[in-house]
Amino acid sequence: MTLALLTAPAAASAENLIRVGSPYPTSTLDPMRSSSAGNIEVFGQLYSRLLRRGADGALEPGLAESWGVSADGTVVTLKLRDAKFSDGSPITGADVVFSLLRVRDDKESAYSAPLQQLKDARAEGDKTVVLTLKHPFAPFLGNLEVFNAGIVSKADVEKRGKDAFTKEPVTSGPYIVSEWRPNDRLILKPNANYWRTGFPKNDGAELIEIADANTRVSMMLSGELDATRDVPWSRVSEVQSREGLTLPLEPSTVIYMTLLNETKPPFDDIKVRQAAAYALDVPAITKAMTLGHAKPATTTLPGALDYHASDYPGIPYDPAKAKAMLAESSYKGEELVLLANATGDNDKLSVLIQAQWAAVGIKSRVEKLDRGAWWERIAAGDYHAAPSWWYNETLDPDLAVRWALCGSCGTKSFYTGYNNKKVDELTETAAGELDPSKRAELYRQIQQITTEEVSQIPLYYAPYANAYSERVKGLGMNPMLQWSLEETVFTGE
Repeated sequence: MTLALLTAPAAASAENLIRVGSPYPTSTLDPMRSSSAGNIEVFGQLYSRLLRRGADGALEPGLAESWGVSADGTVVTLKLRDAKFSDGSPITGADVVFSLLRVRDDKESAYSAPLQQLKDARAEGDKTVVLTLKHPFAPFLGNLEVFNAGIVSKADVEKRGKDAFTKEPVTSGPYIVSEWRPNDRLILKPNANYWRTGFPKNDGAELIEIADANTRVSMMLSGELDATRDVPWSRVSEVQSREGLTLPLEPSTVIYMTLLNETKPPFDDIKVRQAAAYALDVPAITKAMTLGHAKPATTTLPGALDYHASDYPGIPYDPAKAKAMLAESSYKGEELVLLANATGDNDKLSVLIQAQWAAVGIKSRVEKLDRGAWWERIAAGDYHAAPSWWYNETLDPDLAVRWALCGSCGTKSFYTGYNNKKVDELTETAAGELDPSKRAELYRQIQQITTEEVSQIPLYYAPYANAYSERVKGLGMNPMLQWSLEETVFTGE
């Protein structure tokens, strides 16, 4: 089914649209309702946020042209610029308050965690917004740039409800929706009322859903796409060597790791967890999985995050030590379930881990499940170990720690059951610490403790393997899954 969403002039010719291939579908245009990759990539094109990330990763003015934080760190005051929604109506403080509280409070909000420290939000006139926090919270400004914090029209959403995001959505970002063909493509056109004068620098974009990786690569090679997501590691060198194409391996906040279920034997025994970690040749696994295009992981946090302890050595490959620790542990040789998500290369990664564990005496069998069943088993704690990956929505490590390492933060340390009260205390202390140097030391402690106690087994930090045509300039993806579409120009080649 095709949803024609605007009565604007006819769509620009295909030659003037930035054509992007991706395996990740667009399933909603409501920034509150999803945290999936395909939707995250779209939300940033349709909805502006109060702050934005510059090319160097620093926070810059967005819809807020300036901001200030009270001396005690609990009140953030933002001054809004003169800006309009795509329908020409002004963006006001009431719209900002409505958008943020909607993410924090709505029962259908897919990811409210970034705004849970917000105690109160109020507009003082049309151009001032005052946000009061429950307590000092250093990550908060960065959380205002998270994918779901885009500003929507209060009047439009209250008038039309869900239709506000399916029929002629009113946007605040660089683009409007020209046409949405679910399960096929999303066609974007410039927002004539966008607050950044002179942007977008192009006639729009066509975000095309192409599930098969080799099909995406073939379309890049033939010139049918200007960019594509997720080039297979086995084809990275081929694309990099092709004239007219680039594949820069952009930094990401993605980390591949192995979950260990610590709520039941044998991984409730720290010696078994440490043995499992010493048994894995992480550099060899990284090379086998990514052909050397990723970096071996040394801590439990993604390498691109602020305060990452890049000098920390991690757990070395030492099969002899693994065997010795197993002998001292409670493990009696029982067969473990290694749960593999059937998507991507997860089954290959599972087999590599299975083989290296077998070499030291850890017996396991790989059980493959589709994505939905895999998540059900993981959340229910019905597994022993599971290779997986996750990424962080901001460069600040707070959300990452709360997702993967904090036992009392809601996800049971990514459903591993890892629970160290010291780590939980450090999590709150680090979030409330406003001195960057002190925060760095706190996060170093968190990484050291969780790595040594093997809350998870870090494997590798995977960059984004996105390919680009030299036909376009300025297009890229930042570590938080945001395209620089509005910056992109055609070279004329």
